[in-house]
Amino acid sequence: MKSFVFVVFFVCATAFAAEQLQCEHKKVDVPKDWLDMVDPCVEKMRGQIQEELKAAMQYMAMGAHFSRDTINRPGFAKLFFEAASEERQHAIKLISYLLMRGELTSRVSQLIRRNLVPKLTSWPSGVAALKDALRLEASVTKKIRDVIIVCESNPTQYNDYHLVDYLTGDFLDEQYHGQRDLAGKVSTLEKMMEKHGALGEFLFDKKLLD
Repeated sequence: MKSFVFVVFFVCATAFAAEQLQCEHKKVDVPKDWLDMVDPCVEKMRGQIQEELKAAMQYMAMGAHFSRDTINRPGFAKLFFEAASEERQHAIKLISYLLMRGELTSRVSQLIRRNLVPKLTSWPSGVAALKDALRLEASVTKKIRDVIIVCESNPTQYNDYHLVDYLTGDFLDEQYHGQRDLAGKVSTLEKMMEKHGALGEFLFDKKLLD
């Protein structure tokens, strides 16, 4: 009987202690005046985070393809894995920006979808992959411009100058430089393959490792 009473007391004491240790805070009353992002702009930003993550997954697939022992193009693999990392960083920067502006207070679990499956997982050549990468970057650039258009579309009601400046100065500048770099790589590789065939791709791959 004493053992039973001790067990009951122990269970009750444990439950009480657990309840006391729970980290719960009452809802704080923070003024909402500083929250000035409008819903259409927030939704476009959330969508752009998805686009950046989709691009990262596609670049991961490219890197994995060229890492295969039957392909063995370490230079291309390095290029695309680094591109995947850059796209993930872009997504993180956009999330950080929304947090800075007081957003992402709801539907956080829906921000990163589970079905981020790359459209392609293999390529017949390095130049084909570079062309797909250039198309991918052009698509991401267009989506960023769409965000800018929505966020500054009605100057009399709302015009998010800060976000537009951030996207234009940081993101678009990097996008245009990246597109030019990929276009140059496509041009160079095609010329090398025209003159040297498969050897041209092999030499180009070695150059990408520098």
